[in-house]
Amino acid sequence: MENEKRYSQMTEAELKAEIAKVKEEARKAEQMGMVNQFAVLERKAVMAKAYLLDPADFKPGTIYGIDGDPGSYFKIDYLNGVFAWGYRLGGSGKEEALPISLLK
Repeated sequence: MENEKRYSQMTEAELKAEIAKVKEEARKAEQMGMVNQFAVLERKAVMAKAYLLDPADFKPGTIYGIDGDPGSYFKIDYLNGVFAWGYRLGGSGKEEALPISLLK
């Protein structure tokens, strides 16, 4: 089995190439009706994108929209790596973590 690098160890160019590769695989999975595979690949692309962003650009206490979930908002309590921990406004109030690439 190929020894794959973690996203945190990849350069910006490697991350962009990985995102393009995963997006293409996701497109093919969607065309073939492989819904679960499509969802997994989309999530991989979201995670890779998170490593292209600077966590310092996201501030605790700030409310952000959630990409792909119109009308939903997320308030950050704290950041841990490329994950923002907090809760959805109007949600269950349970703490959850979202990749920073899902915040807009």
